[in-house]
Amino acid sequence: MNIPQTMEAVAITEPGGPEVLALEERAVPQPGEGELLVKVAAAGINRPDVLQRLGRYPVPKGASDIPGLEISGHVVAAGEGAERFSIGDAVVALLPGGGYAEYATVAETNALPLPQGLSLIEGAALPETTFTVWHNVFERGSLRPGETLLVHGGTSGIGTTAIQLAKAFNAHVLVTAGSDERCEAARRIGADRAINYNSEDFVEVVREFTGGDGADVILDMVGGSYTQRNLQAAAVDGRIVQIAFLKGQRAEVDLALIMQKRLILTGSTLRPQSVDAKAELARMLEETVWPAIAAGRYTPVIHAVVPFADVVEAHQMIDAEHVGKIVLKVDPRA
Repeated sequence: MNIPQTMEAVAITEPGGPEVLALEERAVPQPGEGELLVKVAAAGINRPDVLQRLGRYPVPKGASDIPGLEISGHVVAAGEGAERFSIGDAVVALLPGGGYAEYATVAETNALPLPQGLSLIEGAALPETTFTVWHNVFERGSLRPGETLLVHGGTSGIGTTAIQLAKAFNAHVLVTAGSDERCEAARRIGADRAINYNSEDFVEVVREFTGGDGADVILDMVGGSYTQRNLQAAAVDGRIVQIAFLKGQRAEVDLALIMQKRLILTGSTLRPQSVDAKAELARMLEETVWPAIAAGRYTPVIHAVVPFADVVEAHQMIDAEHVGKIVLKVDPRA
C-alpha cells in the first residue's frame, strides 16, 4: 500500500479557544513494535481534547501532541510483533493522542475490529465512551442487573453510552440533563427517568423513583456541589464514580453519610492508563459490549459529523448544547 511521507494533522497553535486549531503538515508516524499504522477515516471529539486545547491537560509522556483519543480507519502497516490484524482491516482504536490526523499509530492491543453493521463514522464514536463507561460503571461501579444507575450529563457521549449499556445489561437508568428537550432525548435513547436539573431536585427524584432506596451506582462528571448531593442520593452500599469535575474539583462532604450508608466514592482517568491496562479493557469490551452492538442493543448516538477542515466548528459544537458525539470526518470517503 502506498503510504505518503507527510500528512495533514490538527495542531494546537497556542492555548485557547477553538480558533487556535489549525491544519498543518506533519510526518506520517511509523509503527513501532506491537503497533499498527491506521489510515484514519474519522476521529471522535472529546472533552479531554478541549482541555488539551485550553492548556489544562498535559500530553502524557511519549504521546503525540496532536489531539484526538479515538479513531476508526483501516490498517495500512504493522510493526514487528503486531499480528492480529491484516492490512486493510477496519478497526477502531483508543489512542493516547494523535487522532486528529490522516494517519495514526496505536498499540495493536488497544485496537478492536469495527463492529459488524456499524459505519466507520459510528466506529469513531465508540472507543473513548465504551472504554470509559465499561471501566467506571461496570468495573469500578460494579453495576449489576436490576440495580439503579444515575448518570449526570445524560445526553453527553458518555451519558448516551451509559444509558444504552446499562439497559443492555438489565439495569434501571436515571439521568440528569439541562432542558426538557434534552430530557426527552435521553428518554428516547432508553433512560427510565430523565431529570431536568434546572427545575427538579435529582436527590428527591431518585428517592421517589427507587421507593426511598436511592441509586446503587452514580456516574458523575460534574463534581463541586453535586458531590454531597450524590451521597444523599446514593443507596446503602452505593458506589459513586467520579470521571470529571466540570463544576469544580473540590467539595465539602458529610463523612457520616459515607459511613452510615457504607458508600464507595471512587473515580478514574483513562488517558494516562498503561497500554496493558487499556488492552485488558479492550478484551473485556470485545467479550461483552461488541455482542451487544451486534444484537442492536447499543448504537453510538452522533450529534454531528464535521469535515476535517472544519475542526474549529467541531470544537465550537462541543462547547454548545448537543446530544451524543461529534465526529470529525478525516477521510471524505468515510
